[in-house]
Amino acid sequence: MKKAYSGTIIGILLAFGLFLLGLQVKQGLNSITDNQRMVTVRGLAEREVKANKVTWPIVSKEVGNDLPTIYANIERTNAAIMAFLKQNGIQESEISVDAPKVLDLQADQYSSNNVPFRYNVTNVVVVTSSNVDKVRQLIERQTELLKQGIAIVAGDYQYQTVYEFTGLNKIKPAMIAEATQNAREAANKFAEDSQSKLGKIRTASQGQFTIEDRDQYTPYIKQVRVVSSIQFYLKD
Repeated sequence: MKKAYSGTIIGILLAFGLFLLGLQVKQGLNSITDNQRMVTVRGLAEREVKANKVTWPIVSKEVGNDLPTIYANIERTNAAIMAFLKQNGIQESEISVDAPKVLDLQADQYSSNNVPFRYNVTNVVVVTSSNVDKVRQLIERQTELLKQGIAIVAGDYQYQTVYEFTGLNKIKPAMIAEATQNAREAANKFAEDSQSKLGKIRTASQGQFTIEDRDQYTPYIKQVRVVSSIQFYLKD
């Protein structure tokens, strides 16, 4: 009788232990299943900012057959350009003068032998400034140099005015937060539509920041853009 009674108790305890183990396994499986339910969304953040740096190449050309005369003309041209810039608030530290580029047309195998001048010299004075508005005003007024007999060359693809935005690090944190919030809103909408609740973030990937001209007519206005990809858990 005692052995039978002891066997019964042991059986009951084993059965109860197996029952508890089954519950734990079930909960674990449910947890794994819940964790495998997830949604991946993207969040976009965009900003329009003004360029805070400009590089303005002022290009002029001299042609002739006598190099000393050409260089003398270049020196007068540079002096007039420097005076124009300084009189209008451009600091000397913001101005640099490139070495003249000389093209000997007689030595150029692709040039016609009937060219009226042997030398074509390109002269470039470069303004690099953080005062973008002032430089833009002077670009519009550069025709004043024409009145002094200085022929400014425009439209040369090698010497384009370049506007830059260098303050990305200052706006990065706010833009990342905005992209994350937009991603969360999209994930919340998905969870509502699927009758679920949004859980914690599983993975997050910050996209690359891009800085582009807003359009071809306003290159001094930049559009900064970033897309973050975030994966959320879903739960009931």
